[in-house]
Amino acid sequence: MNMVDWMRAADGATYFRTALGIFTVYLVIAKTNPVLIAFLIAATMLLDAVDGYFAVRETSRGSVSFVSYVRASMGNRLALAKVRRFKEKSHKTAAYGPRIDVAGDRVVEYVFWIVFAYLHVIPLFVLILVLIRHSFVDAFMAAKGTSSKMKSRFARAIYSSNLGRGGINVVKFLTFAYLGFVYIWAWPAWIGYILVTVLLSYVMLRGAAEIYESVIA
Repeated sequence: MNMVDWMRAADGATYFRTALGIFTVYLVIAKTNPVLIAFLIAATMLLDAVDGYFAVRETSRGSVSFVSYVRASMGNRLALAKVRRFKEKSHKTAAYGPRIDVAGDRVVEYVFWIVFAYLHVIPLFVLILVLIRHSFVDAFMAAKGTSSKMKSRFARAIYSSNLGRGGINVVKFLTFAYLGFVYIWAWPAWIGYILVTVLLSYVMLRGAAEIYESVIA
């Protein structure tokens, strides 16, 4: 990886998103205002879309606008076809890019699970299940390719569809933001447990879709 590679805007957005996630959990430990923490968690989730747009923009040389990218993310067929074409080109010109994106996702998610387990807001076994799930799924998907190349109907519906991608980010935001309120302002923990159960179930279901895609499809 040379200096030009390190300066790619898409990967820069991933690095910034990762750093922002780590900084946010530090604010949790420091018991900063949970409203600010919730705002930063939302910003971290939104940056996941920004790095994707930068990757497409670099390969399309600006012919794909952010509005077109958002329309594609919302399911617009014409915009989706155009964006998908440049995404595939981006994967070929910077094959490490999608893996860096996955690594950023994992780091951001791990630090939240680890910190909330460390602070005794969630049970330790939840962290263990997440680590096991991601370790095996990432191993299977590394052999198959990236999640954006899923072909089976089941995997696309559960994992790579707009509902699947958007839904998991919404549930992550609600869960991690609420757990911050539980730790800092002593909000009812049982609601947090419900959110954790929903998120963990969602994560496991998406993991099953990824394994299905890599082994069967």
